[in-house]
Amino acid sequence: MMANTNLYQSLSLIVPEIVLTVVLLVLVLTDLIFHKDKKLIPYVALAGILLTGYFILNQFGEKGFAFQPALYTYGMVAIDSFGVFFKMIVVVATIFIIFFSFGSEEIIKIKDRIGEYYALIFGMVLGMFFMISATDLILIYLSMELMSLSSYVLSGFTKLRERNSEAALKYLLYGAISSGLMLFGISLIYGLTGSTNLYVINSLIQNPHINLFTVAFASILIFAGIGYKISSAPFHFWTPDVYEGAPITITAFLSVASKAAGFALLIRFIRTTFISYADANGMWQMINVFDWKTLLIAISILTMTLGNFSALWQNNMKRMLAYSSIAHAGYLLLGLVVLSNQGLLAILIYFSVYLIMNLGAFLVVMLIANKIGSEDIHDYNGLGITSPFLGVSLAIFLVSLTGLPPTAGFIGKLYLFIALVDAKMIAVAVIALLNSVVSLYYYIRVLKHMFLTKPEKETQTITTSLPNTILVSVLVAAILVFGIYFAPLVDAATSCLVMLGL
Repeated sequence: MMANTNLYQSLSLIVPEIVLTVVLLVLVLTDLIFHKDKKLIPYVALAGILLTGYFILNQFGEKGFAFQPALYTYGMVAIDSFGVFFKMIVVVATIFIIFFSFGSEEIIKIKDRIGEYYALIFGMVLGMFFMISATDLILIYLSMELMSLSSYVLSGFTKLRERNSEAALKYLLYGAISSGLMLFGISLIYGLTGSTNLYVINSLIQNPHINLFTVAFASILIFAGIGYKISSAPFHFWTPDVYEGAPITITAFLSVASKAAGFALLIRFIRTTFISYADANGMWQMINVFDWKTLLIAISILTMTLGNFSALWQNNMKRMLAYSSIAHAGYLLLGLVVLSNQGLLAILIYFSVYLIMNLGAFLVVMLIANKIGSEDIHDYNGLGITSPFLGVSLAIFLVSLTGLPPTAGFIGKLYLFIALVDAKMIAVAVIALLNSVVSLYYYIRVLKHMFLTKPEKETQTITTSLPNTILVSVLVAAILVFGIYFAPLVDAATSCLVMLGL
């Protein structure tokens, strides 16, 4: 009876994941039943993700564990406001991707396989949800594989170009290597502690007789698996090729939702396993078994520098945004580098902003590619003059990605720099600032082509449908409004930390 009660309680805590699974099955059945007319499928997907979002919001403020062993205070899945925040990032990204798919020429051309397309997206989302909440190494690995297998297929799903298949193959090969490294690291931790639960591992590695070399080596291997998901250097090599070859909708989804799930996992892994407590100033006191601070500083600087400098000579817009995404992973790691509650707050705020500006940039690139059939920067010559709405919108998104006021991107970077200054990491802050200056060049280069360079041939005027116009306008408005009135973002992020007791 006790076991049944525990099971029912656990299932009640993972209602959003259960809803996602049911919607996934409904999508497959809808695809089978209405195989001749599949117009209903996107609306089923949209209704399903909205319903999932509703149940996630209902969990805000809750704190507990699902699948919790008897007499223990921990479980395999943590339910808390931190998880709710990142799951909502994934849900919002998914809603936008569904709307993007309505207007994507690439997705319209594969309408016969649209059921599989949405089923795979929901498979990815389900994997992300468990990644965000998992507190057990086995569940972490399984959720990463669930997300990865769906994303491998989606990256080459359209088969419209050779680049699609190349992207999927490279993604699969790099993913297999990173998964293998992570699994090796997990096996070492299990062999050392006899447990896969992060809370149990936390207590066991505080033993003064623990083998420090093995813990450090295993930690690096596990970080390699997570670093692959967040596109941090030196695990970023797959990103430009996959982003360029995959459909734009999937590229946008990977750049935001996959990265959010990866960062949530990395933060929970470090904070649960290697932190003994947070002091009165909110600084995390590390267990002295592995120097995470030095590793994260090195990875963060390497990631943002490689991302920004590699983006300088990219002519393909998707590749440029891919390297930009790598650079932003470096910036986001800065919030974790300080190992404090202030840094965690900065990450939450930055991700909220990053979601809007990155999806907006990819949306405009998609709408332009729909009309001109190209993602080359030279084909953008004069586009800002002939198609001012898209030109100005893309300019706003790129300025926000740079981190200039009065856009929301400035607020995201401001809180990161505040966290670094509070932690007295001035040198790291200066390096990050110089990297932002470098990024200004390749973002402004796009604006130069759109507004200052005369086209070699007559540029066609790109008109957008009313739904796409509304979608772009909503994202632009959010960038400008949150750039001036950012209190709601800060309040939401602060509330999550307060609910966690931080």
